[in-house]
Amino acid sequence: MDMRALMKQAQQMQAKMAKAQEELAGKEVTAEVAGGQVKVVMNGKHRVRSIEIAPESVDPQDVEFLQDLVTAAVNEAADKVDALVEQEMGSVTGGMNLPGMNLPGMG
Repeated sequence: MDMRALMKQAQQMQAKMAKAQEELAGKEVTAEVAGGQVKVVMNGKHRVRSIEIAPESVDPQDVEFLQDLVTAAVNEAADKVDALVEQEMGSVTGGMNLPGMNLPGMG
């Protein structure tokens, strides 16, 4: 494979990666904990879109429990986004793990 063909292939992959990243921003995942007491919706760029808390989860005597539920739901949503990103980017790169091709903020 000559250098021009390699450069063209790299540019095509870069364009596909950019498109995939753009599409990920429009996708959402939902995480629910404690039987749906706390529900978090997060987009493909790890931005929390909404948090729903069931009224029965709000106990002024046990705020720490609610904090733990929210933390767990956000972490679960982030894990789901990570899996979504890995799946989407893997389909673009053919499963190759390319350094520097992660979403911003993904390390």
